[in-house]
Amino acid sequence: MKNKYLQLLLVSNFLIIFDQITKFMVTFHVPKHYSIPVVEGFFSITHIRNPGVAFGLFAEQESEYKVLFFIIISLIAIIAILVIFHQSPDEKRTVRVGLILIFSGAVGNLIDRILHQEVIDFLDFFYKGTHWPAFNVADACITIGVSFMIFDLFYGYPEVTVNSKASNNSLKD
Repeated sequence: MKNKYLQLLLVSNFLIIFDQITKFMVTFHVPKHYSIPVVEGFFSITHIRNPGVAFGLFAEQESEYKVLFFIIISLIAIIAILVIFHQSPDEKRTVRVGLILIFSGAVGNLIDRILHQEVIDFLDFFYKGTHWPAFNVADACITIGVSFMIFDLFYGYPEVTVNSKASNNSLKD
């Protein structure tokens, strides 16, 4: 897709809507703190609410301003993501995809914080004694997006500027 802003609009809207539909379905069909086994001993749909941030951090903190603080931090992060997206060169497709995913996840969880004062989580993976914290589609988008960014950091092609081409050519002479 040629226009990166159209790509941002279409992909993020799809992911945000998908995230919100899945959260609505869980809220409507699964009582809070109830699990529905999907793959016995490995994966369940478990309706929980996370008033904290990633992995339940700060969930136990009691403050009347906690939700407002998380909303403000989310808005700042979303603005920063959009600025970086705007500045990203067209050749950096992996970075753009990562930023779109992170943006979509941040907006999806922001909607939850505004509507419910907490985030709805439901994807619950575990194996024997190991249990991964429950998460949602928005969290998965953020994680995958960050993975794309890390991949680009280590394996992306360095930007080639006119000056570096010229100095490489002069070294050959």
